[in-house]
Amino acid sequence: MRKWVLVVMMAVMVLPAVAAKRAESKGSDAKGFDKTADAALAAMRAKADGMGIGGVAVVTYFEGETIQSWSSKMVVVGRYKDAPTATDKGNNLLGIAYAKAAEMADTLKDSGSGVRPPMTGEFGWQGGVIGRGKGGYWIVAFSGGKSEDDAAISRVGLAKATGGDRGR
Repeated sequence: MRKWVLVVMMAVMVLPAVAAKRAESKGSDAKGFDKTADAALAAMRAKADGMGIGGVAVVTYFEGETIQSWSSKMVVVGRYKDAPTATDKGNNLLGIAYAKAAEMADTLKDSGSGVRPPMTGEFGWQGGVIGRGKGGYWIVAFSGGKSEDDAAISRVGLAKATGGDRGR
């Protein structure tokens, strides 16, 4: 009889921990955001460096089908702005990357997709990509090169964030 009591007591103590671990592994991408975002940003930095492009890489994640809040990380790859010149007022690459991300958060399409006219605060610039994750969306943007180069760098980050599957 004592053996059965001991077995039951052990089960009562161990099963909740096992259930919690199982639920955690089935959870959303938000639980591992920092680690995943850091890996995606490192991949983007490596791609940009390999292409000889400086700029700003941004990785965000939000849960659900419509954005209510997000987690975000960014990294500067060499520069975060272009200085003004006599003929150009310069570029805030950080602002551009987040403008791309903001457009994607609303449209759930890659930046510059043209699914609607840009709203105030958006510019319709290409170079950001979006994909489904576990329970939400990954939004990845780069600013600093030509649109097609920004998009190529962003795709590397999204592949790292989603495990190679854009989820669409």
